[in-house]
Amino acid sequence: MLAGLQNVTFEFGARTIVEDATWHIHPNERIGLIGYNGTGKSTLLKVLVGEYLPSKGTVERSRSTSIGYLHQDLLSFETSESILQVALHAFDKAKKVQHELDELIKQLETDSSEELLLEYSHKLHDFEEAGGYEIEHKTEEVLQGLGFTNADLSRPYREYSGGWRMRVLLAKMILQAPDLLLLDEPTNHLDLPSIEWLEKYLIHYKGAVVIVSHDKYFLNRMVTKIVEVYQQQLHIYNGNFDYYEKEKAIRIEMQQKAYENQQDYIRQNERLVERFRAKASKAAMAQSIMKKLDKLDRIEDSELERPNIKINFRVDKVPGRVLVELKDIKKTFGDNTIVDHASAEIDRGDKIALIGANGKGKSTLLRIIAGVEPFEGERKWGHNVEESFYAQHQLEALNMNHTILDEMKECGSQMNELELRGLLGCFLFSGDDSDKKIKILSGGEKARVALAKTIVSKANFLMLDEPTNHLDMHSCDLLIDALNKYGGSMILVSHDRYFISKTANKIWEIVDHEIKEFKGGYEEWMEWKERMAEREVKEGKGGKSSKSKVQSPDQSKKKEVFPVNNPSKSNHQPDKSGVQKELQKQQKAFQKLEQDIAALNTQKEELEAKLAHPDAYGNTEEFKKTETVYKQLLSRLTAANNEYEVVFEKMITLDEELLS
Repeated sequence: MLAGLQNVTFEFGARTIVEDATWHIHPNERIGLIGYNGTGKSTLLKVLVGEYLPSKGTVERSRSTSIGYLHQDLLSFETSESILQVALHAFDKAKKVQHELDELIKQLETDSSEELLLEYSHKLHDFEEAGGYEIEHKTEEVLQGLGFTNADLSRPYREYSGGWRMRVLLAKMILQAPDLLLLDEPTNHLDLPSIEWLEKYLIHYKGAVVIVSHDKYFLNRMVTKIVEVYQQQLHIYNGNFDYYEKEKAIRIEMQQKAYENQQDYIRQNERLVERFRAKASKAAMAQSIMKKLDKLDRIEDSELERPNIKINFRVDKVPGRVLVELKDIKKTFGDNTIVDHASAEIDRGDKIALIGANGKGKSTLLRIIAGVEPFEGERKWGHNVEESFYAQHQLEALNMNHTILDEMKECGSQMNELELRGLLGCFLFSGDDSDKKIKILSGGEKARVALAKTIVSKANFLMLDEPTNHLDMHSCDLLIDALNKYGGSMILVSHDRYFISKTANKIWEIVDHEIKEFKGGYEEWMEWKERMAEREVKEGKGGKSSKSKVQSPDQSKKKEVFPVNNPSKSNHQPDKSGVQKELQKQQKAFQKLEQDIAALNTQKEELEAKLAHPDAYGNTEEFKKTETVYKQLLSRLTAANNEYEVVFEKMITLDEELLS
């Protein structure tokens, strides 16, 4: 065990965070620490590292265990060093040994004694053990993975904003390679490519990792255990986030049944006590029943702490078919070109996710669409468009002297006070919070007020810039549900892949200063990207011409799945109807294989969850049977994947034959 809590109770003032909690962290574990906002996740991490002491119980840490802890308070660190120098502090031990080696080399110039040579040999070994030979390479690799360019590495740390500083500190912590890595919302300051890089890096990280995150997609791919802070208890689930959601639903149902049964038992016995208390002959029995009820270990009601309030949009006007048209848009910042002669169109019903790395101009393009960013070219609104724009800069437009409720009343939503308070509950303002003045709110709280105002604006076109940044998981789910029911159109910028995958029906990406559109959701877009990457690798190996590469994701999708045999060319080219039929046959086989692989993967996840559960080891015969089924399933999945690749190759060949 690296660290853990043993029967720990921790109280923050009059509030209990956890009571009699036990949690052991073992080597190589990948743990997601989750819970509603305010339940004490970050506080628990501080208890683990010794910043806070428990009211009762013990915090266990091995003396040899090194712990790295990434949290918001680190942003107070200031230095005039470059970001490369800051990250290189992870190797201070190796640098110290390097200095000692330099001194020994000087001495060896005049003294080549065996004793000095032996010491030099030992120091060389220490230097190698400390990773001295790959310091620069490793540091640059990690910083680049987190979004920094080679030119950035020499820039002073103090020139960067809070989000970029946090990336530097995350890089330093990763390079230190502690036995236990505690990360508090590490994806908050990262763009999509950096999140994907961090995900892959942490999956192969040699130590244990505990992550506080509201990013379900990240947790699903990263963790193998979920620890939930709920009702002052720690609830442990051996699986990823999807497993946790299913298992929690089962646990709540069982607890609710047990609670209801116990309540029936209590009511029956209380009626007996009331009935016989006044009778002298039955008084002793009534007293005995009361004592038994007093000693009863009461089961908690399993009702969720946060009610499922619905967020409802009200759209007054129906717009025309085209909401916004962009023609020959050009935008530059000095030498940095964002878009150049870019054109695009947003139609009624579009729910677009604008994605990509930081610095590509996503928020700039959103501001151009909103009409708050100067640009060259033409932006044309459609008929009857009523837009609402949510972005961080809108916080300045809030009236600082208003209460939150007053600010919401001015939106013209026609919602009554009770409805507005309910809506604010979805944005983490409960009870009397609605009566707080705007001027005393934190930046994150002001952002939530601005988002709530956008939601109730009755607009038929929403523009949302990072709407989930200051929301917890439950509030994100409520927002997803609302946006799916929303009758208007929208375009959003977000780094939350789960949020994008559940809300968008189109993907926009800025590529080579142009807007590329993919007609499909995030999962489909990812699959397309993977297929294109595989195709490029295969074409590279086969030495094929780069002309066969696809320029537009949407065109590519049509070309792959729906190739058109142009009849106008049939008089000049040989009949290819046989090729067309064969292609259609392979397409059907391809679709069938996709469905089969998806079904097999679902079965695989179910079996893995079953094998991972501690109860699976109780029955040896049942465990062996499940293990055998799992191995057979893996063989079938491998065979299906191999066949999938063969059919895909055939489709590409036939497609190219048709188009040649």
